[in-house]
Amino acid sequence: MRTLNVIRLQLINKGTFIWYPLVILAGAVVISVLIYAMIPIDQPKYGGGGQAPLWYFFAVGMSAMTLTFPFSQAMSITRREFFLGTMLTAILASALMGVLFLIGGGIETLTNGYGVNGYVFYLPWLWEMGPLGAFVVYFTLALFFFVIGFTGATIFKSWGQMVLLIAIFAVVLVLLGIVFVITRLEAWGQVWEGILTLGAVGLALWGLVAVAALSVVSFLAFRRTIP
Repeated sequence: MRTLNVIRLQLINKGTFIWYPLVILAGAVVISVLIYAMIPIDQPKYGGGGQAPLWYFFAVGMSAMTLTFPFSQAMSITRREFFLGTMLTAILASALMGVLFLIGGGIETLTNGYGVNGYVFYLPWLWEMGPLGAFVVYFTLALFFFVIGFTGATIFKSWGQMVLLIAIFAVVLVLLGIVFVITRLEAWGQVWEGILTLGAVGLALWGLVAVAALSVVSFLAFRRTIP
């Protein structure tokens, strides 16, 4: 029951999880369509403006930790309950975003890209497995960014800014190391082939694995978090 109370606590300010993403999404669509209308070509026009609210979930993850956690402790909610409730809230919000992207894609197909053959949601590579596949991709992206923000905020609240900076630096070094090895082995062709073989849904499923791993790290750090 207290886990459900955490969901209610997170949604007290509905702007953070609902209205702000909707406003960002609406603004991205309007700006994208205006840009599409100014491009004098007949071919389909695709853009990444729809990613804006997904990136915003990074900030949502940080605020869910830094702004709400202290209030939960005053309500005698355990750390475990707060963590589970917050993750459930993130899952629900990410699912809502996925549904909105599906609705947007449907509108674009019915209106020939808002009458200007321009697409924000209906990106062919993401929709190659149909609506369900597209939902999985959009859901995973939103949840992934949320968990990154939440994990970063948790590390900061647990060990301070220096440890957070060291963690970020370590991640960057690992990524650079991977790029270096692939480049030295001249394996970029195989890498891109593997990405194309996986497709958007396959990458999204691996993204969910990354979400699970980050959640474990976040939960372990969360036990040391200072309200």
